[in-house]
Amino acid sequence: MVRATAVLLGVGLVLAACGDDGGGGNDGAGTDETTTTTGDAPTTSTTAPPAGETTTTTAQPAPLDEIELTLTPVAEADSPTALVARPGAPTLYLAERAGTVRPVTVTGSGPDRSYDVGEPVLDISGEVVADVERGLLDIEFSADGAVLYVHYSLAPDGDTRVVAYSMAGDAVDADSRRELLAVEQPFGNHNGGDIEIGPDGFLYIALGDGGSAGDPEGNGQDTGALLGKILRVDPESPAGGEAYGIPADNPFADGDGGRPEVWLYGVRNPWRIAFDGATDDLWVADVGQSDWEEVDLLPARPGGAGRGANLGWNAMEGAHPFAADDNPAGAVLPVFEYGHDEGCSITGGVVYRGSGVPGLGGAYLFGDYCQGDLRALRVGDGGEVSEERTFDAHVDDLVSFAEDADGEVYALSLGGGIFRLDPAG
Repeated sequence: MVRATAVLLGVGLVLAACGDDGGGGNDGAGTDETTTTTGDAPTTSTTAPPAGETTTTTAQPAPLDEIELTLTPVAEADSPTALVARPGAPTLYLAERAGTVRPVTVTGSGPDRSYDVGEPVLDISGEVVADVERGLLDIEFSADGAVLYVHYSLAPDGDTRVVAYSMAGDAVDADSRRELLAVEQPFGNHNGGDIEIGPDGFLYIALGDGGSAGDPEGNGQDTGALLGKILRVDPESPAGGEAYGIPADNPFADGDGGRPEVWLYGVRNPWRIAFDGATDDLWVADVGQSDWEEVDLLPARPGGAGRGANLGWNAMEGAHPFAADDNPAGAVLPVFEYGHDEGCSITGGVVYRGSGVPGLGGAYLFGDYCQGDLRALRVGDGGEVSEERTFDAHVDDLVSFAEDADGEVYALSLGGGIFRLDPAG
């Protein structure tokens, strides 16, 4: 699944992870950064490792330039930030930025199915601050569908909270609230916000570097900080005085060299992350600073996709020097990047594994909040992009992607629209 957030820029709301931190994105930070260091990609750093072995999909992949796509409007919501499938249930669940979660009942099948957005099953709007890049940023279900995890910005200061609620039938038991993680946020931007249950059943939590601009607190490269990281915890096995357990194979599980919760580091504002349902590869879309938006691929291997990986921020912005002259030793360069002549803030997506769009299997779908067109890429066995295409399918304020239980993909607009990906024609 994939999700979203927003930021106040000028007079309109734009993606919570906007790449240029000038303007309204700092909310009292006192920083209006416009300068960055640029340069060619270093030749001494490692490249992204090869993609994981692809398993059989529902249809043979076709070249991207032979596929035509359209985005069919299916529903409306109030600033949607996430749409997720609940394992074992036909109902989808929708997160709205202000703090509500609504059921989406799907009726019928194929292109004629209908979508009904119901009354809230959870309303925490009184606890949520929804401004700058803050709000109800993501929701996710446990692997058995019995628990709903919620990631939001706590009012009034915007600190991160990740909490768990038990499900009572199709509803949420609001009285079952259990706080898993509390992280202080120094600024109003770069909250990250994604949460995912990985193929291992553990909870992955994506946190940005804490904001302002340029990572002034140095969180990205500090393994002793939780910000600027993707965390991995066991939400069902509290231990050590925490509301969660630490998986034994986390890279710093014993606390030696970094926080035990840290899975990978060196991210600026990951928006979003996704596991490929066929390969277990981990994809990370990391919003850039002033010049470059990036996609990182962490293939599944023994020990887990991305275990202990350093994605380079703030030494690097994408594959280009930022605060240092070179990528940190052993750090992973992006598998794909694009400049701000093509957009301003990447909206991470999903790998398509559905059957509704013949030939699209195995393509990573993504877009950009400012540019709005649907994009796709494929990575070959050598770990390099083999195909990339921008489709004639557009969503204003493209803030998130989502998958249903059948692997079909949806795109969400912060302006309210929910769109299903369909073959054109």
